[in-house]
Amino acid sequence: MVLAGQSYQLLFVSTPLGPLGSGVGGGVELTLLNMLDALTQRGHQIQVVAPQQSQLPQTKIITVAGSPQIPAQTQTRQTPIHIPANSVLANMWLQVLALQSQFDLIVNFAYDWLPLYLTPFLTTPVAHLISMGSLMDAMDQMIGQIADQFPHTIGVHTRAQANTFPFAQHCYPVGNGFNVSRYQFTPHPDAYLCWLGRIAPEKALEDAVAAADRTGLPLKIMGHIQDQAYLEQIQAQFPEADIDYLGFLDTDVMQDVLRRSQGLLVTPRWVEAFGNVVIEALACGVPVVAYHRGGPAEIVRQGETGWLVEPDSVDGLVEAIHKLPEIDRQACRQQAEQEYSLTAFAERLEQWFDKILSQRGQ
Repeated sequence: MVLAGQSYQLLFVSTPLGPLGSGVGGGVELTLLNMLDALTQRGHQIQVVAPQQSQLPQTKIITVAGSPQIPAQTQTRQTPIHIPANSVLANMWLQVLALQSQFDLIVNFAYDWLPLYLTPFLTTPVAHLISMGSLMDAMDQMIGQIADQFPHTIGVHTRAQANTFPFAQHCYPVGNGFNVSRYQFTPHPDAYLCWLGRIAPEKALEDAVAAADRTGLPLKIMGHIQDQAYLEQIQAQFPEADIDYLGFLDTDVMQDVLRRSQGLLVTPRWVEAFGNVVIEALACGVPVVAYHRGGPAEIVRQGETGWLVEPDSVDGLVEAIHKLPEIDRQACRQQAEQEYSLTAFAERLEQWFDKILSQRGQ
């Protein structure tokens, strides 16, 4: 067992949805990068197991070939667990089995059944960072089983996310953290709005387009296209809307667009576990208009750093957009610096890891 205050040997096991750097993994990719940055600065030694063609700066990465998993959010509650032939997830965890003795702790980033199922068979403890709320009955059952059998090992980002599970009291909230210095504060915005995220139906991009269209403000859209037909449907539905899809951009390029916007629109149909894009906007001094649902509702300070509106209400979005000039952009930046720095994130992660390791040591 590693004592509190000492450095850890950590093995990160990435999402099996696609290579790191591709954007396919959505917010999980950014969370992994921020955790890597936060913990490396504190002296912890980290290696990463990830799908082939993954890219990470200045980190030892073990890449693994295989077929990607099907995203959980595209499945129903009753969908059975599916592992494809030559599964990259299975191949990654074969690597974990071979390497585990070299590490104090394994950190799992996959929202998937297999790593949870394997936990009792590993000699090295596993911290599971669950990236989504309740989506599938089989997943809920397995997460709950591990939460009961291995206390403190189920990490979540927010209480809103935890509360979607029947075992919420056994979840350990760790929030998130960002290298705020990568995001440039801009006090005086240009006349446009932003929407940032994975382009898929559960993100309800069409609501943001409708709201922006009604206000007459252009909308710049950034993120990985998971569903091309969905994007084309929105473009056909709003042929006159002033929308501009800029692609999946590197953080430095993305924030240069985001920081000059009047506001970020966050419009999920489902319960977001956290909302990385909310913090990225705040770090630029950009206020956020978000549905009062999930993680963003725990982050945005109503009337101070943005506006929370009735879920699925385009009218609410429009009203809040008109009130964006009331927000002090400096207050947005200050919230990001005070609550979501890498230092604060690393301290929360270390406390989580200490609990897991002390429990295993009893």
